[in-house]
Amino acid sequence: MSWGSIVSISHYSPDSGHVPAIWGRVPQKNKNFTGRTDLLEKLRSGLMSDVTAVVPHALHGLGGVGKTQLAIEYAYRFRRDYDLVWWIPADQPMLVKSSLAGLARELRLPISASAGVEDAVEAVLDALRRGEPYAKWLLIFDNADEIDEINSIVPRGPGHVLITSRNHGWQGVAETVAVNVFPREESVEFLLKRVPRGISGAEADQLADALGDLPLALEQAGALQVEAGMSVAEYLRLLEEQTTRLLGANKPADYPLSMSAAWALSVSQLTTKMPVAVELLRCCAFFGPEPIPRDLFDRLPPEFAGRSRLAETLADPIQTSSVLRELGRYALVRMDSENRTLQVHRLVQALLRDDLPPAERTAMRREAHLLLASAAAPYEPDDIAAWPRYGGLLGHVTPSLVERSRDPRIRAFALDIVRYLYSSGDFKSARELVERFIVQWRADSGDEDQGVLSAERHQAIIIRELGNIRESFELNQRTMARMREILGEDHEETLLLINSHGADLRFRGDFAAALEHDIDSLRRHEAVFGPEHRRTLRAMNNLALDYLLLGEYATARDLQARAFALQRQAGSGASIVNVLASWNGLARVVRLNGEYREACDIGEDAYEFGVEQLGAEHPWTLRTAKDLSIAKRRAGQMEEALELAQRTFELQVRGTGLDHPDTLAAGLCLANAQRAAGDVGEALNLLADMTPRYPLMYGDEHPFKFGCDTNLALLLRINGRADEAVDLDRRALAGLDRRLTREHHFTLTCAINLASDLAAVGEYEQARRLGESTLDRLRALLGADHPLTLAGAANLVVDLMLLSARSEAEELKADTLSRYVRVLGPDHPDVMVAQDTRRLDFDFDPPVL
Repeated sequence: MSWGSIVSISHYSPDSGHVPAIWGRVPQKNKNFTGRTDLLEKLRSGLMSDVTAVVPHALHGLGGVGKTQLAIEYAYRFRRDYDLVWWIPADQPMLVKSSLAGLARELRLPISASAGVEDAVEAVLDALRRGEPYAKWLLIFDNADEIDEINSIVPRGPGHVLITSRNHGWQGVAETVAVNVFPREESVEFLLKRVPRGISGAEADQLADALGDLPLALEQAGALQVEAGMSVAEYLRLLEEQTTRLLGANKPADYPLSMSAAWALSVSQLTTKMPVAVELLRCCAFFGPEPIPRDLFDRLPPEFAGRSRLAETLADPIQTSSVLRELGRYALVRMDSENRTLQVHRLVQALLRDDLPPAERTAMRREAHLLLASAAAPYEPDDIAAWPRYGGLLGHVTPSLVERSRDPRIRAFALDIVRYLYSSGDFKSARELVERFIVQWRADSGDEDQGVLSAERHQAIIIRELGNIRESFELNQRTMARMREILGEDHEETLLLINSHGADLRFRGDFAAALEHDIDSLRRHEAVFGPEHRRTLRAMNNLALDYLLLGEYATARDLQARAFALQRQAGSGASIVNVLASWNGLARVVRLNGEYREACDIGEDAYEFGVEQLGAEHPWTLRTAKDLSIAKRRAGQMEEALELAQRTFELQVRGTGLDHPDTLAAGLCLANAQRAAGDVGEALNLLADMTPRYPLMYGDEHPFKFGCDTNLALLLRINGRADEAVDLDRRALAGLDRRLTREHHFTLTCAINLASDLAAVGEYEQARRLGESTLDRLRALLGADHPLTLAGAANLVVDLMLLSARSEAEELKADTLSRYVRVLGPDHPDVMVAQDTRRLDFDFDPPVL
């Protein structure tokens, strides 16, 4: 996951004049910053004297007193003392965590993204606490009013933490610096700097007195003086009139009257000069207080322009630029040319919203929603190239109350935000958001609304990715039945859910049912979307996996190769994630077909692609790494396989915890690699921990549970506990017979190992009979030259020797070795074991479902 997409980052070289190696989206420096010397010195002294930096430092005060501007000035003034400066918008928890997690890639931390940003945040905080790779860091949490939410993730370490907040409660948990209004002399100094001509010191003093020395009010007054060119006397007269009106309006107590008056006067003057600018400003009041991407105000596409009051203005880029520049001149918005954003102070937003009658609030909120949805419309949320776009929109979803819209286009945008969050790995935020949407939309539109049904489809995907496979199955079953009834069998949403539900069936171990389901799904996708549409190719990929799980490798390979080739074509529309999944699927089916070296080649390419495009910690990159480790182990590259398996397992545990399907698969992969490398004790310890987790995850009758039992039995036997191995493998074989039949490669792998168990306890004749029947089935299922078939033959040679059937054994050995050398080469470890007439052990690796 590219968490850094949410935060714009600059890397400065030492000779560029900017010392920090990482400079993360600090707002532009205020060229009119004035005074505050005592506060800056107090803040600097406090931060530098706190040698261990165990306590954050907080700037607190009322809205509009300049806390954020003081933090910006501190960052610029002292940036040469830091290697890392990171700005964090802190009024929404999901933005805080996303912004913090953005440091993971910049710090080159080996973080798993498969459980969302939670674990990435923890790893970032751990690196900051340890001071590796940077001990001199500064984190700025801006507008951190929720103390418990923020304090729990503030790092304590060798760097510095600076917080801005209106909440005076920080006094109990941080070293605080109170930020009040300007001293009068600084107010006068500021106004003389802001209005360099046409104002005297005495007049500046009068203005400051009337505005209560509030910096934000002074900024707006100064801007209006410059733009309108009115006399101070005229300004003070108008200000008095506005104050009288505002007193009668009973403004909330936390809106400083001076600010309300200055704001109202600025808006009044702007209304006369450029009314369309006020219209756009009112729309901005319904975004979040975070930076708004400048290109949200580009021309609206036709499907959105028809219902927008701003469409005519935005259709003229010259007029739009003039409007925005005018708002900047009046200090009603702050333009940031470096990051191409604009920002409206939260206090100004609140005043604008409160000044509107209810009907106008609704209309302006709808305008904000249309702008957000139109900005996202050209981009697919699972396309990594679109993640910076969605990251820039994320901070405006909750403040704008997107969930209250009943417009299907706005609801589609809301679900695209959800899809962006889980595609990029933030499953927790995605779940919180989609559940909020479902509650609101059900209340507004009822259970049968298409938006509600679509939201439930996304909810089930998120739940499954979090490892709750039973809950996902049940939710999809209910939603699919309602979709078929309400939307119809071939509706786009129904088809998307049908395709997703195939994974539910695979997770339940119903491989044959999944195949039947996905054959129908692909047929429907081809009919509705066309044979080469990206959604059809996803359905084809799933069907290839079904055939693979049932051992029909030739069919699986043909489908997988076709899907992959089409997805990689320019213009296919397939996302990077889907391309990687298909690429890994091709490597996997080639491996299972016995072509180990070719599987390594394909897997290496896929893994490098995943690391480059998604990062080493993305769920699909980790899945590809796990399959590549298996391929390397099968190809005899034991050291590389073990190293990759170890790293993948550690990242999975860190990212998802132990009780997650991907972690369990990575655990089996590691145990198998440890056994193959000769570390059978460690492998047994790991498998002993993994084995009871499988039935908890999948149920007592799942094929994967029996496969894990097979691996544990193998380790028990080679650790001298053959009696236990026999019992466990017999139960596993019976279970696989029930679920998959004896004619399945999972079942036959277990049968090979059970024959070895029987021989280990002296039951040579039973071992021979089981080995012979297993070999016959393997030849029929996989062919005489498949490595699994050859392993069965090599082991039967050992059993025949033990029973003194030397002639038969020698004949079978000669045939097996000639095939083995041709298939794997003379130096492959399995070939050498067979040459020495020793037993081969085959283990189980659960595929990605």
